[in-house]
Amino acid sequence: MSRLPRLFVSGLPQLVTQRGNNRAHIFHDEADEARYLECLREGLRETGVRLHAYVLMPDHVHLLLSAAEEPATGALMQQLGRRYVRWFNDRHRRTGTLWEGRYRSTVVEPQQYLLACYAYIELNPVRAGLVADPAFYAGSSCRHHLGLDADPHLTDHPMFWALGNTPFDRQAAYRRLLDAGLSEAALEAIRFSAHRGWLLGEGAKFPRESVGNRRLGPLPKGRPPARPALRTISGKNPAKTNR
Repeated sequence: MSRLPRLFVSGLPQLVTQRGNNRAHIFHDEADEARYLECLREGLRETGVRLHAYVLMPDHVHLLLSAAEEPATGALMQQLGRRYVRWFNDRHRRTGTLWEGRYRSTVVEPQQYLLACYAYIELNPVRAGLVADPAFYAGSSCRHHLGLDADPHLTDHPMFWALGNTPFDRQAAYRRLLDAGLSEAALEAIRFSAHRGWLLGEGAKFPRESVGNRRLGPLPKGRPPARPALRTISGKNPAKTNR
């Protein structure tokens, strides 16, 4: 079966995931993380892609990105992967691939899931048991969104700005969102779409011309309903008549 093209809608955020090959670590220490972020920032400047949120986990990465044109995200990930892998292999005296195949991505419907994706990304270290509070994890955008650090390479989405009229209001509202956590339904929806590349949101909100012939979600399970037999005006089945 041929692989579906990536789903893309101009200007809408994409949740991007990239894992280490065989779940191997892609970051061994802070120096690795710093170099990855340096490569990421270089790629953002060169491609014009906007970064809304990120987390660097030992064996995988989540990025929340927006791009005006479809090739920009691919160009960013290609540049990022090539530069970081070359540096990582040289530093750790290894050869071969670092990534588990191509990166995964899904389009996010902002009204319904954008802030949930912020929280999904930045709560990753808590779910993994690495920290008790996401604000204590240095390898994510959480500290920026809580006003503890400032990262000029992050571009907050309008949905994040809608949390409050001032930075303090937005940071306090986002802190409450993180403290509340994500429901199991939201976690399941994000994981399902992120793994398979389906739209995260309601497909009815997207004009067909914005996605072309690309399906937004999986086909219904089971066989399609049987088509009724053709009938002539007289009501006879033409297949039986011609036997």
